[in-house]
Amino acid sequence: MNDLIREKLQTLPENSGVYIMYDKDGAIIYVGKAVVLKNRVRQYFHAGVKAEKVRRMVEAAADFNYILTPTELDALALESNLIKKHRPKFNILLKDDKARPYIKIDFKRNFPNLEITRRLKKDGARYFGPFFGGINAKDLVELIKAAYPVRTCKLDLDKKAPKNRRECLNYHMGYCLAPCTGKAAPDGYRAVLERVAAFLNGKDKDIEEVLRGKMAAAAAREEFETALVCRDRLAVLEKLKSKTVAALPKNIDLDALAYATDDSYSVISVLSVRGGKMMGCENFPIIDASLTVYQALSAFIPQYYAGRKPPAEILLPQEPEESGALAEWLNQTYAGFGRTELAVPKAGVKRRLLETADENARDFLVKSVDDIKRKQDFTLGAVDKLQRELGLRRAPLRIECYDISNISGTDQVASMVVFVNGSASKKEYRRFKIRTVEGSDDFASMKEVLSRRLLRDKSGDERFALPPDLLVIDGGKGQLSSAFAAMRTLGLDYEMISLAKREEEVFLPGESDPRILSKRGNALKLLQRVRDEAHRFAITYHRKLRTKRFEKGLGK
Repeated sequence: MNDLIREKLQTLPENSGVYIMYDKDGAIIYVGKAVVLKNRVRQYFHAGVKAEKVRRMVEAAADFNYILTPTELDALALESNLIKKHRPKFNILLKDDKARPYIKIDFKRNFPNLEITRRLKKDGARYFGPFFGGINAKDLVELIKAAYPVRTCKLDLDKKAPKNRRECLNYHMGYCLAPCTGKAAPDGYRAVLERVAAFLNGKDKDIEEVLRGKMAAAAAREEFETALVCRDRLAVLEKLKSKTVAALPKNIDLDALAYATDDSYSVISVLSVRGGKMMGCENFPIIDASLTVYQALSAFIPQYYAGRKPPAEILLPQEPEESGALAEWLNQTYAGFGRTELAVPKAGVKRRLLETADENARDFLVKSVDDIKRKQDFTLGAVDKLQRELGLRRAPLRIECYDISNISGTDQVASMVVFVNGSASKKEYRRFKIRTVEGSDDFASMKEVLSRRLLRDKSGDERFALPPDLLVIDGGKGQLSSAFAAMRTLGLDYEMISLAKREEEVFLPGESDPRILSKRGNALKLLQRVRDEAHRFAITYHRKLRTKRFEKGLGK
Protein backbone atom coordinates (compact mmCIF):
# COMPACT_ATOMS: atom_id res chain seq x y z
CA MET A 1 0.00 0.00 0.00
CA ASN A 2 1.54 3.30 -1.08
CA ASP A 3 1.26 6.69 0.63
CA LEU A 4 -1.44 7.92 -1.74
CA ILE A 5 -3.77 5.02 -0.92
CA ARG A 6 -2.98 5.26 2.78
CA GLU A 7 -3.96 8.94 2.77
CA LYS A 8 -7.18 8.34 0.79
CA LEU A 9 -8.28 5.56 3.15
CA GLN A 10 -8.43 8.08 5.98
CA THR A 11 -10.98 10.26 4.19
CA LEU A 12 -13.39 7.66 2.84
CA PRO A 13 -17.05 8.60 3.42
CA GLU A 14 -19.71 6.37 4.97
CA ASN A 15 -22.05 6.80 1.98
CA SER A 16 -23.05 4.17 -0.52
CA GLY A 17 -21.26 4.30 -3.84
CA VAL A 18 -18.91 2.71 -6.34
CA TYR A 19 -15.15 2.45 -5.93
CA ILE A 20 -12.66 2.13 -8.80
CA MET A 21 -9.12 0.76 -8.45
CA TYR A 22 -6.31 1.67 -10.85
CA ASP A 23 -2.89 0.19 -11.57
CA LYS A 24 0.31 2.22 -11.85
CA ASP A 25 -0.48 3.06 -15.50
CA GLY A 26 -3.93 4.39 -14.69
CA ALA A 27 -5.80 1.37 -16.10
CA ILE A 28 -8.97 0.35 -14.26
CA ILE A 29 -8.43 -3.06 -12.69
CA TYR A 30 -11.47 -3.39 -10.43
CA VAL A 31 -14.90 -1.81 -9.95
CA GLY A 32 -17.00 -2.52 -6.87
CA LYS A 33 -20.02 -1.20 -5.04
CA ALA A 34 -20.50 -0.71 -1.34
CA VAL A 35 -23.27 0.12 1.08
CA VAL A 36 -20.63 1.88 3.19
CA LEU A 37 -17.57 2.88 1.15
CA LYS A 38 -15.40 3.46 4.20
CA ASN A 39 -15.80 -0.09 5.48
CA ARG A 40 -15.67 -1.92 2.16
CA VAL A 41 -12.58 -0.31 0.64
CA ARG A 42 -10.57 -0.46 3.87
CA GLN A 43 -11.11 -4.24 4.03
CA TYR A 44 -8.86 -4.75 1.02
CA PHE A 45 -5.87 -3.04 2.57
CA HIS A 46 -6.09 -4.36 6.14
CA ALA A 47 -3.42 -6.78 7.24
CA GLY A 48 -4.31 -10.46 7.32
CA VAL A 49 -4.51 -13.54 5.17
CA LYS A 50 -6.01 -12.87 1.76
CA ALA A 51 -6.98 -15.13 -1.11
CA GLU A 52 -4.47 -15.19 -3.96
CA LYS A 53 -6.50 -13.03 -6.33
CA VAL A 54 -7.26 -10.46 -3.65
CA ARG A 55 -3.57 -10.27 -2.84
CA ARG A 56 -2.69 -9.82 -6.52
CA MET A 57 -5.27 -7.08 -6.94
CA VAL A 58 -4.13 -5.18 -3.87
CA GLU A 59 -0.52 -5.43 -4.98
CA ALA A 60 -1.45 -4.11 -8.43
CA ALA A 61 -3.54 -1.21 -7.07
CA ALA A 62 -1.67 2.11 -7.21
CA ASP A 63 -4.68 4.37 -6.66
CA PHE A 64 -8.43 4.30 -6.19
CA ASN A 65 -11.33 6.66 -6.61
CA TYR A 66 -15.00 6.54 -5.73
CA ILE A 67 -18.35 7.90 -6.89
CA LEU A 68 -21.05 8.61 -4.31
CA THR A 69 -24.58 7.47 -5.14
CA PRO A 70 -27.91 8.45 -3.55
CA THR A 71 -28.94 4.83 -2.95
CA GLU A 72 -27.68 1.25 -3.06
CA LEU A 73 -29.77 0.75 -6.20
CA ASP A 74 -27.91 3.56 -7.96
CA ALA A 75 -24.60 2.02 -6.89
CA LEU A 76 -25.62 -1.33 -8.33
CA ALA A 77 -26.65 0.18 -11.68
CA LEU A 78 -23.49 2.31 -11.90
CA GLU A 79 -21.24 -0.65 -11.05
CA SER A 80 -22.88 -2.76 -13.75
CA ASN A 81 -22.42 -0.03 -16.37
CA LEU A 82 -18.77 0.58 -15.47
CA ILE A 83 -17.93 -3.13 -15.59
CA LYS A 84 -19.53 -3.44 -19.03
CA LYS A 85 -17.62 -0.41 -20.28
CA HIS A 86 -14.16 -1.04 -18.84
CA ARG A 87 -14.13 -4.85 -18.29
CA PRO A 88 -11.61 -4.69 -15.40
CA LYS A 89 -9.37 -7.72 -15.15
CA PHE A 90 -10.17 -8.53 -11.49
CA ASN A 91 -13.96 -8.33 -11.78
CA ILE A 92 -16.27 -11.21 -12.51
CA LEU A 93 -16.40 -11.18 -16.28
CA LEU A 94 -18.84 -13.35 -18.14
CA LYS A 95 -17.76 -14.29 -21.62
CA ASP A 96 -20.27 -12.98 -24.16
CA ASP A 97 -22.18 -15.99 -25.39
CA LYS A 98 -25.02 -16.32 -27.77
CA ALA A 99 -28.28 -15.19 -26.20
CA ARG A 100 -30.76 -17.95 -25.42
CA PRO A 101 -33.85 -18.19 -27.66
CA TYR A 102 -37.34 -17.21 -26.55
CA ILE A 103 -40.74 -17.77 -28.13
CA LYS A 104 -42.58 -14.47 -28.43
CA ILE A 105 -46.33 -13.91 -28.74
CA ASP A 106 -47.57 -10.33 -29.08
CA PHE A 107 -51.14 -10.47 -27.80
CA LYS A 108 -51.67 -6.78 -28.62
CA ARG A 109 -51.99 -7.71 -32.28
CA ASN A 110 -55.16 -9.21 -33.76
CA PHE A 111 -53.49 -12.31 -35.16
CA PRO A 112 -50.05 -12.64 -33.57
CA ASN A 113 -47.70 -15.30 -34.88
CA LEU A 114 -45.07 -17.34 -33.05
CA GLU A 115 -41.65 -15.73 -33.23
CA ILE A 116 -38.31 -17.13 -32.12
CA THR A 117 -36.16 -14.28 -30.86
CA ARG A 118 -32.99 -13.78 -28.90
CA ARG A 119 -33.73 -10.15 -28.02
CA LEU A 120 -36.07 -9.01 -25.27
CA LYS A 121 -37.95 -5.81 -25.86
CA LYS A 122 -40.26 -3.81 -23.61
CA ASP A 123 -43.04 -4.03 -26.16
CA GLY A 124 -45.81 -5.60 -24.08
CA ALA A 125 -45.44 -8.99 -25.78
CA ARG A 126 -45.19 -12.22 -23.79
CA TYR A 127 -41.87 -14.05 -23.91
CA PHE A 128 -41.55 -17.74 -23.05
CA GLY A 129 -38.15 -19.25 -22.26
CA PRO A 130 -35.25 -19.13 -22.53
CA PHE A 131 -34.86 -22.62 -23.97
CA PHE A 132 -31.68 -24.67 -23.63
CA GLY A 133 -30.51 -27.90 -22.01
CA GLY A 134 -31.61 -30.02 -24.97
CA ILE A 135 -34.90 -28.15 -25.52
CA ASN A 136 -34.89 -26.59 -28.99
CA ALA A 137 -37.15 -23.59 -29.54
CA LYS A 138 -37.68 -24.56 -33.20
CA ASP A 139 -38.79 -28.05 -32.15
CA LEU A 140 -41.30 -26.49 -29.76
CA VAL A 141 -42.72 -24.29 -32.51
CA GLU A 142 -43.09 -27.35 -34.76
CA LEU A 143 -44.74 -29.19 -31.87
CA ILE A 144 -47.22 -26.32 -31.35
CA LYS A 145 -47.83 -26.07 -35.08
CA ALA A 146 -48.71 -29.79 -35.27
CA ALA A 147 -51.27 -29.46 -32.46
CA TYR A 148 -52.74 -25.97 -32.85
CA PRO A 149 -53.64 -24.04 -36.04
CA VAL A 150 -51.54 -20.91 -35.42
CA ARG A 151 -49.72 -19.02 -38.11
CA THR A 152 -45.95 -18.84 -38.21
CA CYS A 153 -45.63 -16.54 -41.23
CA LYS A 154 -44.41 -12.94 -40.94
CA LEU A 155 -47.29 -11.23 -42.74
CA ASP A 156 -48.51 -8.00 -41.16
CA LEU A 157 -52.17 -8.82 -40.52
CA ASP A 158 -52.88 -5.58 -38.66
CA LYS A 159 -53.25 -4.02 -42.08
CA LYS A 160 -56.26 -4.69 -44.31
CA ALA A 161 -55.78 -7.95 -46.17
CA PRO A 162 -55.71 -7.83 -50.00
CA LYS A 163 -58.94 -9.14 -51.56
CA ASN A 164 -57.13 -11.52 -53.92
CA ARG A 165 -55.00 -13.24 -51.28
CA ARG A 166 -55.33 -17.03 -51.27
CA GLU A 167 -54.81 -19.46 -48.42
CA CYS A 168 -51.37 -21.04 -48.16
CA LEU A 169 -50.60 -24.75 -47.96
CA ASN A 170 -50.60 -24.68 -44.13
CA TYR A 171 -54.31 -23.87 -44.17
CA HIS A 172 -55.11 -26.80 -46.44
CA MET A 173 -53.04 -29.12 -44.24
CA GLY A 174 -54.91 -27.95 -41.13
CA TYR A 175 -51.92 -26.13 -39.60
CA CYS A 176 -53.36 -22.59 -39.83
CA LEU A 177 -56.76 -20.90 -39.61
CA ALA A 178 -55.84 -18.56 -42.50
CA PRO A 179 -56.53 -15.24 -40.74
CA CYS A 180 -54.71 -13.62 -43.68
CA THR A 181 -57.81 -14.24 -45.84
CA GLY A 182 -60.39 -13.41 -43.18
CA LYS A 183 -61.31 -17.02 -42.35
CA ALA A 184 -60.57 -16.55 -38.62
CA ALA A 185 -62.01 -14.04 -36.15
CA PRO A 186 -59.62 -12.36 -33.67
CA ASP A 187 -61.42 -13.81 -30.62
CA GLY A 188 -61.34 -17.37 -31.92
CA TYR A 189 -57.69 -17.08 -32.91
CA ARG A 190 -56.81 -15.63 -29.51
CA ALA A 191 -58.46 -18.59 -27.76
CA VAL A 192 -56.13 -20.91 -29.66
CA LEU A 193 -53.12 -18.81 -28.63
CA GLU A 194 -54.16 -18.92 -24.98
CA ARG A 195 -53.94 -22.73 -25.19
CA VAL A 196 -50.46 -22.33 -26.70
CA ALA A 197 -49.44 -20.00 -23.86
CA ALA A 198 -50.76 -22.49 -21.30
CA PHE A 199 -48.57 -25.18 -22.86
CA LEU A 200 -45.50 -22.94 -22.82
CA ASN A 201 -46.22 -22.27 -19.15
CA GLY A 202 -45.97 -25.98 -18.39
CA LYS A 203 -49.49 -27.37 -18.92
CA ASP A 204 -48.91 -30.14 -21.44
CA LYS A 205 -51.92 -32.45 -20.96
CA ASP A 206 -54.08 -30.62 -23.52
CA ILE A 207 -51.46 -30.67 -26.29
CA GLU A 208 -50.77 -34.37 -25.71
CA GLU A 209 -54.47 -35.23 -26.09
CA VAL A 210 -54.69 -33.16 -29.28
CA LEU A 211 -51.66 -34.82 -30.85
CA ARG A 212 -52.74 -38.35 -29.92
CA GLY A 213 -56.18 -37.67 -31.37
CA LYS A 214 -54.69 -36.32 -34.62
CA MET A 215 -52.31 -39.29 -34.88
CA ALA A 216 -55.12 -41.81 -34.43
CA ALA A 217 -57.36 -40.02 -36.95
CA ALA A 218 -54.56 -39.81 -39.52
CA ALA A 219 -53.74 -43.50 -39.10
CA ALA A 220 -57.43 -44.40 -39.54
CA ARG A 221 -57.46 -42.44 -42.82
CA GLU A 222 -54.21 -44.19 -43.78
CA GLU A 223 -52.43 -40.81 -43.88
CA PHE A 224 -49.34 -42.36 -42.43
CA GLU A 225 -46.98 -39.46 -43.10
CA THR A 226 -49.20 -37.17 -41.03
CA ALA A 227 -49.42 -39.84 -38.31
CA LEU A 228 -45.60 -40.09 -38.26
CA VAL A 229 -45.30 -36.31 -37.87
CA CYS A 230 -47.62 -36.47 -34.85
CA ARG A 231 -45.60 -39.36 -33.43
CA ASP A 232 -42.36 -37.39 -33.77
CA ARG A 233 -43.94 -34.35 -32.08
CA LEU A 234 -45.13 -36.57 -29.22
CA ALA A 235 -41.53 -37.75 -28.79
CA VAL A 236 -40.46 -34.11 -28.37
CA LEU A 237 -43.24 -33.65 -25.84
CA GLU A 238 -42.12 -36.74 -23.89
CA LYS A 239 -38.59 -35.34 -23.78
CA LEU A 240 -39.97 -32.09 -22.39
CA LYS A 241 -42.20 -33.89 -19.85
CA SER A 242 -39.23 -35.92 -18.59
CA LYS A 243 -37.73 -32.70 -17.30
CA THR A 244 -40.68 -31.96 -15.02
CA VAL A 245 -39.62 -31.32 -11.44
CA ALA A 246 -41.88 -33.23 -9.05
CA ALA A 247 -43.74 -31.20 -6.43
CA LEU A 248 -43.28 -27.90 -8.30
CA PRO A 249 -46.24 -26.00 -9.78
CA LYS A 250 -46.31 -26.45 -13.54
CA ASN A 251 -46.28 -22.74 -14.26
CA ILE A 252 -43.29 -21.90 -12.06
CA ASP A 253 -40.15 -20.23 -13.44
CA LEU A 254 -37.05 -20.01 -11.24
CA ASP A 255 -33.25 -20.06 -11.26
CA ALA A 256 -31.18 -21.60 -8.47
CA LEU A 257 -27.71 -20.06 -8.09
CA ALA A 258 -24.72 -21.61 -6.37
CA TYR A 259 -21.14 -20.41 -5.86
CA ALA A 260 -18.10 -22.60 -5.28
CA THR A 261 -14.47 -21.60 -4.89
CA ASP A 262 -11.17 -23.10 -3.82
CA ASP A 263 -9.66 -19.61 -3.32
CA SER A 264 -7.78 -19.92 -6.60
CA TYR A 265 -10.58 -20.67 -9.03
CA SER A 266 -14.30 -20.07 -8.78
CA VAL A 267 -17.52 -21.03 -10.51
CA ILE A 268 -21.15 -19.95 -10.37
CA SER A 269 -23.79 -22.48 -11.44
CA VAL A 270 -27.28 -21.55 -12.58
CA LEU A 271 -29.91 -24.29 -12.54
CA SER A 272 -32.95 -23.15 -14.51
CA VAL A 273 -36.58 -24.27 -14.23
CA ARG A 274 -39.15 -22.98 -16.73
CA GLY A 275 -42.80 -23.99 -16.69
CA GLY A 276 -42.04 -26.48 -13.91
CA LYS A 277 -39.42 -28.21 -16.07
CA MET A 278 -35.68 -28.30 -15.50
CA MET A 279 -33.99 -26.79 -18.53
CA GLY A 280 -30.42 -27.49 -17.46
CA CYS A 281 -27.53 -26.17 -15.44
CA GLU A 282 -24.97 -23.71 -16.75
CA ASN A 283 -21.53 -23.32 -15.18
CA PHE A 284 -19.62 -20.04 -15.35
CA PRO A 285 -15.92 -20.05 -14.46
CA ILE A 286 -15.35 -16.53 -13.22
CA ILE A 287 -12.45 -14.12 -13.01
CA ASP A 288 -12.81 -12.55 -9.62
CA ALA A 289 -10.99 -11.46 -6.50
CA SER A 290 -12.13 -14.50 -4.48
CA LEU A 291 -15.16 -12.64 -3.23
CA THR A 292 -17.45 -13.85 -0.50
CA VAL A 293 -20.58 -15.62 -1.65
CA TYR A 294 -22.54 -12.43 -0.94
CA GLN A 295 -20.31 -10.24 -3.08
CA ALA A 296 -19.91 -12.81 -5.87
CA LEU A 297 -23.61 -13.35 -6.42
CA SER A 298 -24.51 -9.66 -6.24
CA ALA A 299 -21.81 -8.95 -8.84
CA PHE A 300 -22.88 -11.88 -11.02
CA ILE A 301 -26.63 -11.28 -11.16
CA PRO A 302 -26.62 -7.92 -13.05
CA GLN A 303 -24.27 -9.32 -15.70
CA TYR A 304 -26.05 -12.65 -16.09
CA TYR A 305 -29.49 -11.10 -16.48
CA ALA A 306 -28.35 -8.33 -18.81
CA GLY A 307 -30.38 -9.03 -21.94
CA ARG A 308 -32.26 -12.05 -20.61
CA LYS A 309 -35.61 -12.06 -18.81
CA PRO A 310 -35.22 -13.02 -15.15
CA PRO A 311 -37.63 -15.64 -13.80
CA ALA A 312 -40.28 -15.01 -11.17
CA GLU A 313 -37.92 -16.30 -8.47
CA ILE A 314 -34.15 -16.51 -8.02
CA LEU A 315 -32.99 -18.91 -5.33
CA LEU A 316 -29.79 -18.04 -3.48
CA PRO A 317 -27.74 -20.03 -0.94
CA GLN A 318 -27.32 -16.95 1.24
CA GLU A 319 -28.89 -13.54 1.11
CA PRO A 320 -26.60 -10.98 -0.57
CA GLU A 321 -25.95 -7.79 1.34
CA GLU A 322 -27.68 -5.78 -1.38
CA SER A 323 -30.60 -8.18 -1.92
CA GLY A 324 -33.17 -5.40 -1.70
CA ALA A 325 -31.31 -3.30 -4.25
CA LEU A 326 -30.76 -6.34 -6.48
CA ALA A 327 -34.44 -7.21 -6.58
CA GLU A 328 -35.36 -3.58 -7.19
CA TRP A 329 -32.79 -3.32 -10.00
CA LEU A 330 -34.14 -6.45 -11.70
CA ASN A 331 -37.73 -5.25 -11.45
CA GLN A 332 -36.95 -1.77 -12.71
CA THR A 333 -34.78 -3.03 -15.57
CA TYR A 334 -37.37 -5.58 -16.66
CA ALA A 335 -40.55 -3.68 -15.84
CA GLY A 336 -43.29 -5.16 -17.98
CA PHE A 337 -41.87 -8.69 -17.94
CA GLY A 338 -43.21 -9.63 -14.50
CA ARG A 339 -41.72 -9.22 -11.04
CA THR A 340 -38.77 -11.17 -9.66
CA GLU A 341 -38.17 -12.14 -6.05
CA LEU A 342 -34.91 -13.26 -4.42
CA ALA A 343 -35.37 -16.09 -1.93
CA VAL A 344 -33.24 -18.27 0.36
CA PRO A 345 -35.21 -21.53 0.76
CA LYS A 346 -34.58 -23.46 3.96
CA ALA A 347 -36.37 -26.71 3.11
CA GLY A 348 -38.50 -28.49 0.52
CA VAL A 349 -38.08 -28.97 -3.23
CA LYS A 350 -36.64 -25.48 -3.77
CA ARG A 351 -33.92 -26.17 -1.22
CA ARG A 352 -33.14 -29.43 -3.03
CA LEU A 353 -32.84 -27.55 -6.31
CA LEU A 354 -30.40 -25.18 -4.66
CA GLU A 355 -28.40 -28.13 -3.34
CA THR A 356 -28.36 -29.64 -6.84
CA ALA A 357 -26.96 -26.39 -8.22
CA ASP A 358 -24.31 -26.44 -5.49
CA GLU A 359 -23.37 -30.04 -6.35
CA ASN A 360 -23.01 -29.03 -9.99
CA ALA A 361 -20.80 -26.09 -9.08
CA ARG A 362 -18.49 -28.14 -6.86
CA ASP A 363 -18.32 -31.01 -9.34
CA PHE A 364 -17.47 -28.61 -12.16
CA LEU A 365 -14.80 -26.93 -10.05
CA VAL A 366 -13.13 -30.22 -9.09
CA LYS A 367 -13.17 -31.67 -12.60
CA SER A 368 -12.42 -28.50 -14.50
CA VAL A 369 -9.70 -26.74 -12.50
CA ASP A 370 -7.03 -27.77 -14.98
CA ASP A 371 -9.17 -26.62 -17.89
CA ILE A 372 -10.02 -23.31 -16.16
CA LYS A 373 -6.35 -22.72 -15.41
CA ARG A 374 -5.36 -23.53 -19.00
CA LYS A 375 -8.00 -21.14 -20.38
CA GLN A 376 -6.91 -18.37 -18.02
CA ASP A 377 -3.25 -18.95 -18.94
CA PHE A 378 -4.30 -18.84 -22.59
CA THR A 379 -6.20 -15.54 -22.24
CA LEU A 380 -5.47 -13.19 -19.32
CA GLY A 381 -2.26 -15.02 -18.50
CA ALA A 382 -1.11 -14.46 -22.08
CA VAL A 383 -2.02 -10.77 -21.80
CA ASP A 384 0.17 -10.41 -18.70
CA LYS A 385 3.04 -12.27 -20.38
CA LEU A 386 2.80 -10.10 -23.47
CA GLN A 387 3.14 -6.99 -21.34
CA ARG A 388 6.18 -8.35 -19.53
CA GLU A 389 7.98 -9.78 -22.57
CA LEU A 390 7.53 -6.69 -24.73
CA GLY A 391 7.93 -4.17 -21.91
CA LEU A 392 4.54 -2.55 -22.62
CA ARG A 393 3.37 0.32 -20.45
CA ARG A 394 0.17 -1.49 -19.44
CA ALA A 395 -1.43 -4.88 -19.79
CA PRO A 396 -3.03 -4.99 -23.27
CA LEU A 397 -6.53 -5.89 -22.09
CA ARG A 398 -7.98 -4.49 -25.31
CA ILE A 399 -6.03 -5.43 -28.45
CA GLU A 400 -7.00 -4.22 -31.92
CA CYS A 401 -5.45 -5.80 -35.00
CA TYR A 402 -5.64 -4.62 -38.62
CA ASP A 403 -5.11 -6.42 -41.92
CA ILE A 404 -5.36 -5.39 -45.60
CA SER A 405 -6.79 -7.65 -48.30
CA ASN A 406 -6.83 -7.17 -52.11
CA ILE A 407 -5.96 -8.87 -55.36
CA SER A 408 -3.84 -6.71 -57.67
CA GLY A 409 -5.29 -3.61 -56.07
CA THR A 410 -8.95 -4.48 -56.67
CA ASP A 411 -11.67 -4.64 -54.02
CA GLN A 412 -9.27 -3.32 -51.39
CA VAL A 413 -10.58 -3.79 -47.88
CA ALA A 414 -9.29 -3.82 -44.33
CA SER A 415 -10.37 -5.57 -41.17
CA MET A 416 -10.27 -4.56 -37.53
CA VAL A 417 -10.64 -7.32 -34.95
CA VAL A 418 -10.80 -6.82 -31.20
CA PHE A 419 -9.63 -9.09 -28.40
CA VAL A 420 -10.68 -8.23 -24.84
CA ASN A 421 -8.90 -9.94 -21.94
CA GLY A 422 -7.29 -12.34 -24.40
CA SER A 423 -10.54 -13.47 -26.07
CA ALA A 424 -12.16 -12.41 -29.34
CA SER A 425 -14.93 -9.81 -28.97
CA LYS A 426 -16.65 -10.35 -32.33
CA LYS A 427 -19.39 -7.79 -31.79
CA GLU A 428 -16.67 -5.12 -31.92
CA TYR A 429 -15.14 -6.23 -35.22
CA ARG A 430 -15.22 -3.61 -37.97
CA ARG A 431 -14.42 -3.65 -41.69
CA PHE A 432 -13.39 -0.88 -44.08
CA LYS A 433 -13.38 -0.26 -47.82
CA ILE A 434 -10.20 1.50 -48.94
CA ARG A 435 -11.21 4.85 -50.42
CA THR A 436 -8.13 6.91 -51.24
CA VAL A 437 -5.49 4.42 -52.39
CA GLU A 438 -5.13 3.37 -56.03
CA GLY A 439 -3.44 0.07 -56.84
CA SER A 440 -1.89 -2.37 -54.41
CA ASP A 441 -0.24 -0.25 -51.73
CA ASP A 442 -0.59 -1.92 -48.33
CA PHE A 443 1.40 0.82 -46.57
CA ALA A 444 -0.87 3.63 -47.76
CA SER A 445 -3.97 1.51 -47.18
CA MET A 446 -2.97 0.81 -43.60
CA LYS A 447 -2.32 4.50 -43.02
CA GLU A 448 -5.81 5.35 -44.33
CA VAL A 449 -7.54 2.76 -42.18
CA LEU A 450 -5.73 3.71 -38.97
CA SER A 451 -6.45 7.38 -39.60
CA ARG A 452 -10.15 6.71 -40.12
CA ARG A 453 -10.43 4.52 -37.03
CA LEU A 454 -8.50 6.83 -34.74
CA LEU A 455 -10.29 9.93 -35.99
CA ARG A 456 -13.59 8.32 -35.07
CA ASP A 457 -12.21 7.69 -31.62
CA LYS A 458 -11.31 11.37 -31.27
CA SER A 459 -14.68 12.51 -32.64
CA GLY A 460 -16.60 10.53 -30.03
CA ASP A 461 -18.09 7.89 -32.37
CA GLU A 462 -19.64 5.39 -29.94
CA ARG A 463 -18.75 2.44 -32.18
CA PHE A 464 -15.08 3.30 -31.65
CA ALA A 465 -15.35 4.81 -28.18
CA LEU A 466 -13.11 2.37 -26.30
CA PRO A 467 -9.43 3.16 -26.87
CA PRO A 468 -7.06 0.27 -27.54
CA ASP A 469 -4.35 -0.72 -25.09
CA LEU A 470 -2.37 -2.19 -27.99
CA LEU A 471 -2.57 -1.84 -31.77
CA VAL A 472 -1.29 -4.84 -33.72
CA ILE A 473 -0.41 -4.44 -37.40
CA ASP A 474 -0.16 -7.46 -39.67
CA GLY A 475 3.21 -7.08 -41.39
CA GLY A 476 6.80 -6.09 -40.84
CA LYS A 477 8.74 -2.94 -40.14
CA GLY A 478 7.37 -1.04 -43.17
CA GLN A 479 3.72 -1.59 -42.26
CA LEU A 480 4.46 -0.63 -38.67
CA SER A 481 6.19 2.60 -39.67
CA SER A 482 3.29 3.65 -41.89
CA ALA A 483 0.70 2.90 -39.22
CA PHE A 484 2.75 4.59 -36.49
CA ALA A 485 3.13 7.74 -38.60
CA ALA A 486 -0.65 7.86 -39.15
CA MET A 487 -1.24 7.66 -35.43
CA ARG A 488 1.31 10.33 -34.56
CA THR A 489 -0.12 12.66 -37.23
CA LEU A 490 -3.34 12.62 -35.23
CA GLY A 491 -1.49 13.44 -32.02
CA LEU A 492 -2.23 10.07 -30.41
CA ASP A 493 0.06 7.80 -28.47
CA TYR A 494 -1.23 4.24 -28.30
CA GLU A 495 1.20 1.39 -27.99
CA MET A 496 1.70 -0.35 -31.32
CA ILE A 497 3.53 -3.41 -32.63
CA SER A 498 3.57 -5.45 -35.83
CA LEU A 499 3.83 -9.20 -36.35
CA ALA A 500 5.61 -10.45 -39.46
CA LYS A 501 4.32 -13.76 -40.81
CA ARG A 502 7.43 -15.53 -42.05
CA GLU A 503 9.49 -15.76 -38.86
CA GLU A 504 6.79 -14.50 -36.48
CA GLU A 505 8.98 -11.53 -35.59
CA VAL A 506 7.56 -8.76 -33.43
CA PHE A 507 8.57 -5.20 -34.34
CA LEU A 508 8.26 -2.20 -32.01
CA PRO A 509 8.43 1.47 -33.06
CA GLY A 510 11.94 2.91 -32.86
CA GLU A 511 13.65 -0.49 -32.70
CA SER A 512 15.58 -1.73 -35.72
CA ASP A 513 15.79 -5.33 -34.59
CA PRO A 514 12.73 -7.48 -34.02
CA ARG A 515 11.78 -9.11 -30.73
CA ILE A 516 11.67 -12.89 -30.84
CA LEU A 517 9.09 -14.45 -28.55
CA SER A 518 9.08 -18.11 -27.60
CA LYS A 519 7.13 -20.08 -30.21
CA ARG A 520 5.73 -22.22 -27.42
CA GLY A 521 4.77 -19.28 -25.22
CA ASN A 522 1.22 -18.05 -24.76
CA ALA A 523 2.24 -14.45 -25.50
CA LEU A 524 3.15 -15.24 -29.12
CA LYS A 525 0.19 -17.59 -29.47
CA LEU A 526 -2.13 -14.76 -28.45
CA LEU A 527 -0.62 -12.47 -31.10
CA GLN A 528 -0.95 -15.24 -33.69
CA ARG A 529 -4.62 -15.75 -32.84
CA VAL A 530 -5.27 -12.03 -33.14
CA ARG A 531 -3.35 -11.73 -36.44
CA ASP A 532 -4.93 -14.84 -37.99
CA GLU A 533 -8.41 -13.68 -37.03
CA ALA A 534 -7.80 -10.26 -38.64
CA HIS A 535 -6.60 -12.01 -41.80
CA ARG A 536 -9.64 -14.32 -41.88
CA PHE A 537 -12.05 -11.43 -41.35
CA ALA A 538 -10.42 -9.33 -44.10
CA ILE A 539 -10.38 -12.22 -46.60
CA THR A 540 -14.04 -13.00 -45.93
CA TYR A 541 -15.06 -9.39 -46.64
CA HIS A 542 -12.87 -9.20 -49.73
CA ARG A 543 -14.40 -12.37 -51.18
CA LYS A 544 -17.89 -11.04 -50.52
CA LEU A 545 -17.21 -7.81 -52.43
CA ARG A 546 -15.48 -9.66 -55.27
CA THR A 547 -18.43 -12.07 -55.62
CA LYS A 548 -20.89 -9.15 -55.74
CA ARG A 549 -18.80 -7.45 -58.46
CA PHE A 550 -18.69 -10.62 -60.56
CA GLU A 551 -22.43 -11.18 -60.21
CA LYS A 552 -23.12 -7.59 -61.17
CA GLY A 553 -20.88 -7.97 -64.22
CA LEU A 554 -22.77 -11.09 -65.23
CA GLY A 555 -26.05 -9.23 -64.89
CA LYS A 556 -27.40 -11.24 -61.95
